[in-house]
Amino acid sequence: MKGYLGIDVGSVSTNVAVLDEEGHVLCHRYFLTHGQPIRAVQEGLREISAFLPKGMKVRGVGTTGSARQLAGAMVGADVVKNEITAHAVGATHFFPNARTILEIGQDSKIIIIRDGLVVDFAMNTVCAAGTGSFLDQQALRLGIPIDQFGQYALRSRSPARIAGRCTVFAESDMVHKQQIGYNLEDIIAGLCEALARNYLNNVAKGKEILEPIVFQGGVAANEGIRSAFEGELGKKIHIPQFFNVMGAIGAAFLAQEQMDGGGDTRFKGVKSWSSP
Repeated sequence: MKGYLGIDVGSVSTNVAVLDEEGHVLCHRYFLTHGQPIRAVQEGLREISAFLPKGMKVRGVGTTGSARQLAGAMVGADVVKNEITAHAVGATHFFPNARTILEIGQDSKIIIIRDGLVVDFAMNTVCAAGTGSFLDQQALRLGIPIDQFGQYALRSRSPARIAGRCTVFAESDMVHKQQIGYNLEDIIAGLCEALARNYLNNVAKGKEILEPIVFQGGVAANEGIRSAFEGELGKKIHIPQFFNVMGAIGAAFLAQEQMDGGGDTRFKGVKSWSSP
């Protein structure tokens, strides 16, 4: 049995995925990088090795993300690609007709696809408003588990109007709304709407957002953000099953494409870098 390994190493999170020859996701892992990409790759390989089917041989390896070159050199990657390409490949595998990809995780991206090809994209790596880390901070400040954040937003009947163009303004506005008596559900829903507006007015500015629309990255787990996007766009948003590891899945598909041309993988082996 042969498999393909994808590794996506970013400044905030690292994710790893293994596909079989038919493109099925056999196992995947998502965890924080904590500013140590080498240790993150080691941890990812160690965890994934415990879930590989017995006797599976890794036929190809792809790396992506901001630390893709480092990760590729470490593990002996067969292909090293940017995250725009990797996310597009992952999304179009599950949604072949996708025309717009909204990706929000450690940063924010929009990818425009026409006839299966990436024709435009934009990234926001400067402002933290709308990223997963900002939402994590606000959930912690409000004393709400991040996995319940979206549910609070969906219970809102009258979302508060929150300034979302900057994290400082957004947080101060949320504090003010709390002080004058807004309930948490309305504040959280207002924040989700503000972040969706900020994304569309900045990252997606000037882009033609056509359906089908795929929303991926860690923030796609937040149902409040998805609902806010649907409200702002008036269009349905699709969330892939493996929304938080799509970069790694795309890298694995790229590795499979590379190795289908023949030759031996350069992969150094799971155990070669699996010990911290």
